[in-house]
Amino acid sequence: MSDAISETNTTATSGIVATLREKFPQSAEKITPRASADHPAVNVPADAAMAILTYLRDEHGYEMLSDLTAVDWAEGASPRFTVVWHLLSVTINPGVCLRVAADCASDTEPEMPSVADIWPAANWHERETFDMFGIVFTGHPDLRRILMWDGYPHHPLRKEFPLAGMDDELPDPEVEAETKARLVAAPMAGGPFVASTGNLNLAESEPRAKDQSWSEENPKAEGPKG
Repeated sequence: MSDAISETNTTATSGIVATLREKFPQSAEKITPRASADHPAVNVPADAAMAILTYLRDEHGYEMLSDLTAVDWAEGASPRFTVVWHLLSVTINPGVCLRVAADCASDTEPEMPSVADIWPAANWHERETFDMFGIVFTGHPDLRRILMWDGYPHHPLRKEFPLAGMDDELPDPEVEAETKARLVAAPMAGGPFVASTGNLNLAESEPRAKDQSWSEENPKAEGPKG
């Protein structure tokens, strides 16, 4: 079944890539198939992303943005950040999902055009991605943090952010002055999923999270300063 799905995705991806290259010849070299185990997926250049996404909505029935997120490939990687849109067709190809990805041009000040005018649902998705990854969505109508408080200096889904979180000042100075306390991130028992080593065994190789929790008995490792 997985081979059949992979072959179907490869065929669908090839068709989408060919269509987009024909429609956007100036960006043809940068429109490429994207490796995917579940849905058809393509890479597009950031400077053409807005036009390509609009075209996919208007001409190919991808009326719904089901998700928008990003990838931080790690400090030192270039390109470091990739924005990913998951599009869903509800009319021309009902139930068909397409993944579109574009690399941010800058590794230190990542940005991407906002698609909130194309899909209003992008508003909150882009705010979350901005909050967690620090990617600025240019043209967004109200780009501000949605999970962390204003003034928080970090982006928790960046690779340099420790899995167990980090101590920080309380956001309310009056509460901090009264309690003499600091904000401490809750311990996490999660983070990078790994498979067992040794002979391949599907039961034993099922990905599971490393236990990186901390407690009074098992102190938290020191994270980066700043």
